[in-house]
Amino acid sequence: MGRHRKQPATTVRRSSLIALTGLVPAGLVAVTAAATEATTATNAAVEHDLLPGVDPEPTANLVAAPQAEIVHAEARQSASATPVVKTVALADDRTSADLPAGPLGIPGIAVAAYQTAEQQLAVENPHCGMSWSLLAGIGRVESTHAYGKADAQGNPIKAVYGPVLDGSLAGNNVIHDSDGGDLDGLGSYDRAIGPMQFLPETWHRYAADGNADGVADPQNLFDAALTAGRYLCDGGLNMRDLSQQSKAILRYNNSMAYVANVMAWSGSYSSGLAPKPQDLPQIH
Repeated sequence: MGRHRKQPATTVRRSSLIALTGLVPAGLVAVTAAATEATTATNAAVEHDLLPGVDPEPTANLVAAPQAEIVHAEARQSASATPVVKTVALADDRTSADLPAGPLGIPGIAVAAYQTAEQQLAVENPHCGMSWSLLAGIGRVESTHAYGKADAQGNPIKAVYGPVLDGSLAGNNVIHDSDGGDLDGLGSYDRAIGPMQFLPETWHRYAADGNADGVADPQNLFDAALTAGRYLCDGGLNMRDLSQQSKAILRYNNSMAYVANVMAWSGSYSSGLAPKPQDLPQIH
C-alpha cells in the first residue's frame, strides 16, 4: 500500500447497489442483503507495526447486538470467519466488466466494490462511518481502480503490483520478504499488491472476503475494498471527523500530500465535480 513510500455527499442506497449486480460476483447480492439486516457490531482492529509513529488508537468498546439470522449460507460473514488468504490464478482471456461507469468515469465494477464495502462496514463497524467515496479516493490514488480494467468478478485484467522494495528506487523503504512470496511472487523483498496496494504482511493481518467466495485475494476489488475499510477504521476511528479521517489515511502513506489527494478524489466522487489541480499536490 502507499505506506511503502517514505515520507500520492451522495447517499448510497441499498437499491442503487443491487441495481449494479447484473455482472457482480455470485453471492454478492446475498451478502449485501444480509449486511443490511444484520445488527452485529464487530470491530476488526488488528495490531500493525509497519509504520513507526503512526499507531492506531486503542480499539473502541462496541456493544454487540444479537446477530440476525442470515438465510443464505454463503453470506454468513462474521468476525470469526477466516477466509483463505491467497491470490487466485485466473485465465488471461478475461474481459472487462460491462457495467455503467460511475462519477467522473470510475469503472462500474469498482463502484460496486466500494459501495458493497461501505454497506458491510456499516454493519460490522457503524461507528466508523466509512463512505464508498473515501475508499474510491484510496483506489484512485493507489491504482486508478485497478487501472480501470477488471472483470465481472472484480479481478484486475492484469495483476496490480507496486515496485520491488529493495532500495533500488529512490524514496522507497527497503522491506524484506514477509510471506515467502505467496502473495507478491517475490521471495527476497516485498512489494505492494492489488488495487488498494497492501503490503503482504498487512494484508494477512486485515484480509477480508468482500465477495463471499471464501477467499481473501488482495487482487480482487471487493476483497481489497473491504480490507482497506477495516484498516482505515481500525482503532475506533470515525471517518465523519476530518481529523480522524486524515489520521487513518496517513496509515496508508505518511504524507499530507497523499492525504490531500485522497480527500480531493473522495469529495469529487461524492459530488461528481472533478478535483481542482491545486487540490492534488504532488506526492513524493
